[in-house]
Amino acid sequence: MSEKTQRLDIVTPEKKIFSEDIRFFVAPGSEGELGVLPDHAALITALKIGLLRIEQEGKKFNIAVSGGFLEVRDSKATVLATAAERAEDIDVDRAEAAKQRAEQRLASKTPDLDVLRAELALKRAINRLKATGR
Repeated sequence: MSEKTQRLDIVTPEKKIFSEDIRFFVAPGSEGELGVLPDHAALITALKIGLLRIEQEGKKFNIAVSGGFLEVRDSKATVLATAAERAEDIDVDRAEAAKQRAEQRLASKTPDLDVLRAELALKRAINRLKATGR
């Protein structure tokens, strides 16, 4: 007997990142993480910067998302992400450099510093590194 699955589509403004049948995933909801199994109740929620953790055929993997929305309906889930990257597509050196730049900006305390922008850049860089297991 095969396990029940659900379709998960992850799209950004640029392209479709993922579109496959999976068993389970955990999304970084704006109010906390949500686990979604097939036949989940219909919902729409905002997503924050975080990892979309996916379980498919006994394998587990991560996709880094930088906000967006999740809709679940009729055993189909759609993530409309501001940005999303599979762990294997992340350039670790580039993510490390972005993290260092954001940390330096925040440490500089210059009067024209956009603190919120620097904090968000730091969160995105850290999230991308987490997706790769670092």
